Amino acid sequence: MFTRETLLHNLHTHILGKKIFVFDTIDSTNTCAKVLAEINIENGTIVIAEYQTEGRGRLGRSWISDHGKNLLFSIVIKPPIHRSRVGFLPLYTAVSVAQALESYLNIHVECKWPNDILINNKKCCGILLESSFQTDILRYAILGIGINVNQDRFNEELFETATSLKRELNTSIDRVALFQHIVCYLDGNYILLENNDFATIVERWIKRAPMMGNEVTIIHGNEQTTGIAEGIDSQGGLIVRCQDGVKIFYAGDVSIRSSKR
Repeated sequence: MFTRETLLHNLHTHILGKKIFVFDTIDSTNTCAKVLAEINIENGTIVIAEYQTEGRGRLGRSWISDHGKNLLFSIVIKPPIHRSRVGFLPLYTAVSVAQALESYLNIHVECKWPNDILINNKKCCGILLESSFQTDILRYAILGIGINVNQDRFNEELFETATSLKRELNTSIDRVALFQHIVCYLDGNYILLENNDFATIVERWIKRAPMMGNEVTIIHGNEQTTGIAEGIDSQGGLIVRCQDGVKIFYAGDVSIRSSKR
């Protein structure tokens, strides 16, 4: 099991990870982190668990993970950004996780808007963002990160769409070292949020997003829209050129399916 001491040992960061809460089993790391954020826990606090009984993904989906094999953690961050820029937080998180995976494992990863990381076109990481505001300025955001690390098997319905780092690399991964790499990259990129440098975040994300320039299908409720993904707008929305013109979609409203490349 993780311990606070092992996670903090040689973790050299400026803001994130100074305070870490460790659980064997919890309902949801995001739920716990939100409670802590509401009592004004310090910026960069992390909640991590070996297992979640009520793990959550986007759009009300469940996040299913084997006990003690993956990384399941949530981070409280408090960059003073405007409500209209919160859509960049999943991109900041995805870029940071991608950089850490590339650096530590020497593996090629891809980013899929708004919050997935793929290896060989299969999902290995998901991100869940929850936020609270004081007027139009962010009070706090919870970055929920779930990474399939050493999980070997998946339910039948996920077998074709999900993967793990172990499955892709054919070896077990040191979860503590990987966690520390990810937190260090999140910490290093945090200055971009403080400086409102969203252009750099988008640039780094697009470099890892082969969906750009290709056909995607946007699923919004019972409606589907197909078009060419062209870029990211000034609020983190996905710009899609459809037959009837350019449309912009936001992460809270849609799911997305990339066409085969």
